[in-house]
Amino acid sequence: MVIKMDFNSDEALYIQLRNQIIMGIAKDILKEGESLPSVRQMANELGVNMHTVNKAYALLKQDGYVKLDRRNGAVISVSLENRSFHMETIHSDMQMIVAQAICKDISLTEMQDLVREMYAAFSSAKI
Repeated sequence: MVIKMDFNSDEALYIQLRNQIIMGIAKDILKEGESLPSVRQMANELGVNMHTVNKAYALLKQDGYVKLDRRNGAVISVSLENRSFHMETIHSDMQMIVAQAICKDISLTEMQDLVREMYAAFSSAKI
């Protein structure tokens, strides 16, 4: 998986890394049980500080996308536990997105179309 960092973005580098790994899992580019590069190796490849990668990996672990193992490092392991917690988190995130859409006069139908397109794009990536 090719990860591209935008050093000019307002979004923190560790968030960019976290988000791209989650996108890779959703698109089935990164598969269950697959090891991610070590913190040092990932930092060198991306040209970022090791603490940046470490923070991204810690968030991925906290959010249930990877397991950290002393021998194998960060391994893709999507936890399906705590579904109600994850639904609450997604609800909160989506609430802001819907508020932004309403402020920008984006209709419910347009939002539904966007979500359908995104689901379709991820589904086709898994085929």
